[in-house]
Amino acid sequence: MEYAERLHVPLRWWVQGTMLVASLWLAVIVALPGIVAWVVTAVALLLLAWGFLAYGAARVAVGGGQFRAGRAHIEIRHLGQVTALDADRTRRLAGPEADARAYLLLRPYLKRGVRVEITDPADRTPYWLVHTRHPDRLAGALTGAASTSQEPIS
Repeated sequence: MEYAERLHVPLRWWVQGTMLVASLWLAVIVALPGIVAWVVTAVALLLLAWGFLAYGAARVAVGGGQFRAGRAHIEIRHLGQVTALDADRTRRLAGPEADARAYLLLRPYLKRGVRVEITDPADRTPYWLVHTRHPDRLAGALTGAASTSQEPIS
C-alpha cells in the first residue's frame, strides 16, 4: 500500500456531540423518570457514536494498481493529471467551479484536497475531488503509482 488514510471526524466533533447529549440528558431528566432519561441518553449517545464512526470511516488509499476514495475505486492507468490543492482552490472546485459530473469525496472538517483527472474514455466523470489531510503525500503516491504502472511500448 503506497498511501492509506481514513477521514476520521475530528476530536472537537466528539466533544461537541457529547455536550449535545449531555444537554439532552439535562432536558430529559427533569421531565421523565430517571431510568427512562438514562435510556434515552444512552440511545442518543450510541446513535451519535455510530454516526460519527460511519461518517469518518471513508478511506482514501493508493495501492494494488487502484485508487480508492470512499466507496469508489478506479485503476491507476485511468488517471491523468494529479493536483494537490490548497484550501481556497479546494473550496472553489467543490463549490462555484464544480463540474456536476465529478466524483466528490468531501468532508467539511477538511479544507485541502486533491484533484485527479480521469482519462478513461468509457467514464463520463471528468475528475475526482478528494478531501485529505495530506494532499501532497496523496498526490505523490498517485503520481508515483501512475509512473510505475505504465507499460512499456513495444
